[in-house]
Amino acid sequence: MPTSNCTYGLRELLVKVLKRNTKRIDQSSGDEISEMASVTKEDRISSLPWDVLDGILVRLPLKEVVRTSILSSGWRRHKWTGISQFVIDDKCIPSRISDKVARWKSIMEILRQVQLHHTGPIEKFKLAAYCRPDHSDLDQWIHFLADKGLKEFILQEFDTIKRFNLPFCLFSCPLLNRLELFGCRIKPSSEAIGFKSLVNLHLNEVCVTGGTLEWLVINSPVLERLTLLNIDHQIVLRIGNTNLKYLKVDSNFDDIYLENSPSLACVDIGLRARVIPRLFGSEGGKLIRVIGCLHAIKKLSLSSAILAFLGNNGVPDKLPALLPHLSVLELKDVQLDSLTEVLVCVCIFRSAPNLEELHLSVASTTVYYRPAADFLITKLSNHYFEQLKVAKIRAVQNVQTETILIQLLLAHSPVLKRMTIVHYGSRIFPTEVLEQSVPASKDVEIFNLCV
Repeated sequence: MPTSNCTYGLRELLVKVLKRNTKRIDQSSGDEISEMASVTKEDRISSLPWDVLDGILVRLPLKEVVRTSILSSGWRRHKWTGISQFVIDDKCIPSRISDKVARWKSIMEILRQVQLHHTGPIEKFKLAAYCRPDHSDLDQWIHFLADKGLKEFILQEFDTIKRFNLPFCLFSCPLLNRLELFGCRIKPSSEAIGFKSLVNLHLNEVCVTGGTLEWLVINSPVLERLTLLNIDHQIVLRIGNTNLKYLKVDSNFDDIYLENSPSLACVDIGLRARVIPRLFGSEGGKLIRVIGCLHAIKKLSLSSAILAFLGNNGVPDKLPALLPHLSVLELKDVQLDSLTEVLVCVCIFRSAPNLEELHLSVASTTVYYRPAADFLITKLSNHYFEQLKVAKIRAVQNVQTETILIQLLLAHSPVLKRMTIVHYGSRIFPTEVLEQSVPASKDVEIFNLCV
């Protein structure tokens, strides 16, 4: 592409982004900027205030930002390296480079230019490219960022042979409010644990001890969102933070404690494998300790394995303290031929008087287990889902226990608006079964689907 045409395209792109995202420029200034598309002799882009230019550039892909160096002589002097946000993704690397080590070298060419020429703050850095980072390079880059007023640091999935040791300097970033780590080892000195401004913490395939994680959460006083995926070792999770509102766990662990997080409103807990818990309490202790303390919970998602875990040493008919704010309940891959899992499900049903949405997926099974079916009938025959408006049952296999649950939901949900039944197979859920059911709600719509 000729340089003049390329320059024209970039100018047009800058003008469009500026018009859409910058409110600091009045209408008259906007008219002048629009003329840039047709003016080739004057360089009015460079005369814009730097905070306005930075607001434009951080909204462009980094590859396009680098290309702005052809706009004028001023831009050739590494103006692009002064931006406040850097997102390194696959688009920054030439498509001809496929080797993971070579891709990292290509990334380092960009980062070295930034290190040489950057002035001012760097508020955000994100690495989301398929590569194999050199640990010494990455360590050096983080030390560079630590003195730049960093607010967001994100490492997404990349190829790794061994865990990268997170440098202590990252814990000294006073403005850091978002931290996403992948493939790292967190082993800070005791005085370094915690982030005073951290709001969002996301750990994926990270090596961390239970004690370090506990203190990290406790000593991040404004933390609101915590995500833990594929933690390297099975540890005891002790999540205690009075400000925490969102928790997602999808990993293996020995036990979990949530008593000291009273503000939790959205909780999603999954176990990667069925494990025999090593710690035991009194009858019903786990279910009461993990779920019964969630007094502010509004949305709860639980996997089949965590249901089995929670019911390991007994299940009460109802939690001692109800869950009055729980409005959305998601139960994933429930084994309805498991009495333990059915016991836990029913206990939560009976403890959530204001439940409005129920999303339940059924594990693949063709087994009819009479004790589980009888328990459903016994415990739910006198229980009404007074506020339930939406119910969705997925992966139905036409086993009798499923039929019983569907009929009970229809018969005991007086304000139900929509029931969706998704059958995974060649036939839909038997229509004659639905015709035999007498819905408690006159307004309910039943969607019987097959996928």
